Amino acid sequence: MLIVLTGIDGSGKSTAAQALVSAVRADGCMATLLNNHAGRRSMSVLGARLGFRLPHRLSDALETTFRVWNVLVNHLRAARTDGLVVMDRHLYCQLALRATKGLPRGRLLPWLLGKLPAPDAVVHLEVDPGVAHQRIAARGTDAETLEDLAAFAHAYRQLPEYWSFEKVDASVPVPELTRRLAGVVHGLERIPDKGQPPVTI
Repeated sequence: MLIVLTGIDGSGKSTAAQALVSAVRADGCMATLLNNHAGRRSMSVLGARLGFRLPHRLSDALETTFRVWNVLVNHLRAARTDGLVVMDRHLYCQLALRATKGLPRGRLLPWLLGKLPAPDAVVHLEVDPGVAHQRIAARGTDAETLEDLAAFAHAYRQLPEYWSFEKVDASVPVPELTRRLAGVVHGLERIPDKGQPPVTI
């Protein structure tokens, strides 16, 4: 079973993904966490230290290259992995980032989404941009403006794929968020796929 987590920075994707995998393993089941990062945080931190910001098209080209590579490699890993696979971020994230920069969707990312195995669920972590901004400031490892986070949240909602996402309130404490994500997984286990028996993790 493949679950993808999406959401704006500060929504808790990485924390939630690790917590979900740990909870599944604690129940004696197999679970794997795969990260589809694009190097965006590293580039933003470097830019802040050097006092400059990369042009949108250049930063998008670098991020897209890293993201696509990680997604392709991790889909290969997922195909060889039993149990639950949780992907932290995916190509949907890059499409939303592209929209916040005023860039078109392009052809490559939508084409790849159509060719890659579809996740059993894309779980979008919903959080108010103000809350996300406070979380980012508290962790102190990177910086995002409230305006950018609001634009990012809006861009996600404008994605054609957004309607199919499973939305989960990510403003709750991590244990409650983990419980809700586990509920999504267990719900999928009970849904047969094309006449086949439910997947058990």
